[in-house]
Amino acid sequence: MFRSTTRLTAALLALTVGIAACGGSASDGTTTTTSGSPTTTEQPSGSTPTGAGGTLVVYSGRNENFVTPVVEKFTADTGIQVEVRYGDGTSDLATTILTEGESTDADVFWAQDPAWIGAIGKTGLLAELPEDILSLVPERYRDANGHWVGVTARSRVFVYNPDLVAEPELPQSVYELTDPEWKGRIGVAPTNASFIAFVSAMMLVDGEEKTRGWLEGMVANDVQIFSGNGAILQAVDAGDLDAGLINHYYLLGLMRDQGTPKARNHFLAAGDPGALVAATGVGVLAPSDNKEAALTFIRYLLSEDAQRHFAENLNEYGLIEGAPTPKDQKPLSELAGPDINLSDLADYLESAVELIASAGLS
Repeated sequence: MFRSTTRLTAALLALTVGIAACGGSASDGTTTTTSGSPTTTEQPSGSTPTGAGGTLVVYSGRNENFVTPVVEKFTADTGIQVEVRYGDGTSDLATTILTEGESTDADVFWAQDPAWIGAIGKTGLLAELPEDILSLVPERYRDANGHWVGVTARSRVFVYNPDLVAEPELPQSVYELTDPEWKGRIGVAPTNASFIAFVSAMMLVDGEEKTRGWLEGMVANDVQIFSGNGAILQAVDAGDLDAGLINHYYLLGLMRDQGTPKARNHFLAAGDPGALVAATGVGVLAPSDNKEAALTFIRYLLSEDAQRHFAENLNEYGLIEGAPTPKDQKPLSELAGPDINLSDLADYLESAVELIASAGLS
């Protein structure tokens, strides 16, 4: 039985529309990739469902450059054809799934963070995963009710330009960023799924009032709004912005592509909400008629080959036992984010979206 999603869907749409009006990252369409050949459709629900035994439909909140090599290798190894639909990130696709409900075309939802896929799971739209899949990943990085499982982990960081931020200035907590010395110097991406998950974690750790105060304090301190983590990093590296809040792997990707960038990552103090270590998550849609292929896909994402690819080529932490650590990074066991159950983030997602909007970040 599927539970009502009206309030959450309305909150997500309101935030997305608000940011779009300010020149943010609202989507005009959805890129669809089938076995490596991209096309464009107006909406994720615009194609005819493939049905049992047909092409596997994956709604991906992960970047197309991240997903395409994995999907192509999966198809080569298994013969299963995959159609990947990309909206404007995880939050956009989560809203799409909530809107489509039982009529969704999706067989698999691959999300950027646990809050959004957790919200889908709480509506009853995700099937329970079998134990052989769940047991591959530490309990901390999977849903307590078995509706989704983590694929990779990544940490929130404070990225900065050392020409503009002296080492003694580096903060230990995100709460310091409302101080006058940071006025107009910090960038955030309020519609990005990872930022919203971070705000959800702040609410879980420190409560709604403190979180509201931080968001309003950031607005009062002239926080700079960007469409995504990549845009923040580009501005910091170019010297157009002093610092910002992003995920750790963006800078590592820039280092791989450009050699030695100017920007640097700074990990905040242990337990701070700004040091959140979250998982990307994947689950099977309950209405899917293609569940066996969907489970085969998830098992592939948690295979040794795929997990090595995520660490070595995409700079994210694999989650299965023995998965390698990204080059020159601390082991996952040494990352000290807030001590929370990632499954609980979904309980705060709706309130986090509403707080971000009401604080003036939309």
